[in-house]
Amino acid sequence: MKLRPIEVKALDNYKIWIKYSDSKQGEIDLSGYAGKGIFKSWQDYDFFKSVYIGDHGEIAWGTEIDLCPDNLYLKLTNQRPEQLFPNLKKESVNA
Repeated sequence: MKLRPIEVKALDNYKIWIKYSDSKQGEIDLSGYAGKGIFKSWQDYDFFKSVYIGDHGEIAWGTEIDLCPDNLYLKLTNQRPEQLFPNLKKESVNA
């Protein structure tokens, strides 16, 4: 089963709440990105609140900013990539 975000909403202080297809859900703090580089757009807080799930499952704002849903899932669940993608471990052992 491919994990996909199924709901997302903006919260105060540059946090988002996200729910995945396996029912895992919670808050992710993105405040460390706010105002830096491409994330300068978030200085308009209404823009930050426009977060949505893109066609490929990415968490997006407009056409310029999107975040990888797998990376956000790892952050939400405190897992390592090898835990979410067991084949990574097998490939590194066989390499």
